[in-house]
Amino acid sequence: MTERPVLEPSEAHPITVKPTGSHVTVRINGTVVAETDAALTLTEATYPPVQYIPVGDVTVPLTRSDTATYCPYKGDAGYYHVTAGDGGTVDDAIWTYEKPYPAVAAIAGHVAFYPDKADIEVSSQRPDRTE
Repeated sequence: MTERPVLEPSEAHPITVKPTGSHVTVRINGTVVAETDAALTLTEATYPPVQYIPVGDVTVPLTRSDTATYCPYKGDAGYYHVTAGDGGTVDDAIWTYEKPYPAVAAIAGHVAFYPDKADIEVSSQRPDRTE
């Protein structure tokens, strides 16, 4: 059995996790599937920044996928299918690190959406919520 490498962020491969500080809305098939003011932005090396949404701010049922991957900086990732809009299911639209490595521990309890499977909008202003 081969041990998986566990790597720490470094100057050569930096990773930061910070509050986004903006309202984030996620749509799939035109339907809002997540909305939050508590997103985290994970920036890793030269990859595009990723919005991590608190799982409690996902507004549609999720179905666990059999897909699993490993990142030596973040740990084991699990995936979810999302059913939204016209009822169509988008496979593996979400990933999550349920027990992330200490360097990125803040993303525990959060999920991320693939930008090619969801529309992710980060607003400079939070919507007016008069009810």
